[in-house]
Amino acid sequence: MPAPEVAEEARKRGIEVHILERGDDARELARAADADALGAGGGDGTLAAVASAALERGLPFVCVPRGTRNHFARDLGLDPDDPVGALEAFAYGSERTIDVGRAGERIFLNNVGLGLYAGLVHERERHHIRHGITTTGRALLRSISHRPEQLTIGGERIPGRMVLASNNYYELKLFALGRRQRLDEGRLHLYFATGILPTDWESYSGESFTIDSDSHELRAAFDGEPVVLEPPLELRIEPRALRVLVPRDPGR
Repeated sequence: MPAPEVAEEARKRGIEVHILERGDDARELARAADADALGAGGGDGTLAAVASAALERGLPFVCVPRGTRNHFARDLGLDPDDPVGALEAFAYGSERTIDVGRAGERIFLNNVGLGLYAGLVHERERHHIRHGITTTGRALLRSISHRPEQLTIGGERIPGRMVLASNNYYELKLFALGRRQRLDEGRLHLYFATGILPTDWESYSGESFTIDSDSHELRAAFDGEPVVLEPPLELRIEPRALRVLVPRDPGR
């Protein structure tokens, strides 16, 4: 459903709406909003920005599935094809508390990608590539052409070019995320794989990780959004930190 139609349905329910335009800062807009709850519809990066403001303000957060893959919405149990149904959470929602991952001031709802995974996201964003096997393949080739960062955890080399730190446990597939059965496990999971087409992933789990690099710039992808950071990257879990409202009957 197009954004203007979802916005109109929200206004009918008494929900104040702001449709983001290029250059808008979703987090700052959410910080300034006069609201008892904050929600967002869009990609997982946009959701994380507004959820960050909700966390700061101690307000509940509502996820409206409007993204391409809707990873977070699916893990919440929402119907990714029913953004209007998700609006019911504002008035008749059940509250859950879920974990968030954090790196400094930045939170992530899903994961942080590093190495080849992050390079793929950066190349896709740089060339405005969003869909298609062929175009994604081109982005992958461009990413491979970059000199890979040498990543370490606790001073030990990470034996893989593709690295993913996740908020709770994922089943991983080739270049695809599976579903998370829980969003309140209270654990970070760090996955890494060798080769360009990883089929087997090794993993660690814990409450925090310190990832360093031999480069002074570390390319990362927070919930699918490209970010360049200065290493080391300090990751930690914040158990049950975020209040989330979901419809009482999310599949309705």
